[in-house]
Amino acid sequence: MKTHEQLTDSMFFIMAVLTKPRHGYAIMSLIEETTNGAITVGPASMYTIIKKLLKQEWIYLHDGTDSRRKTYLLTEKGKEVLKQDVELRKLMIHLAETGLEEDDQ
Repeated sequence: MKTHEQLTDSMFFIMAVLTKPRHGYAIMSLIEETTNGAITVGPASMYTIIKKLLKQEWIYLHDGTDSRRKTYLLTEKGKEVLKQDVELRKLMIHLAETGLEEDDQ
């Protein structure tokens, strides 16, 4: 059941790292580290996406201990959107793996 627009890869990665409170630089760094540099999200793209996620109420500005940096965190609505997208991506991975296995035979 589709209840929202499909997430772009960049939106997905940003939301995935915001399961814990993080500021902009930490978001970009964790995405790059986790993907071994295969995925990078630049500051302009990231903050454009963050604005969209805030507007959708999928993330919020978290009151962190460091007042110099804006820290973001998923809302409950954002967690549900991310869970739905994870399930969709699992289906797509299964489809691709099945096709590749059949191709190898």
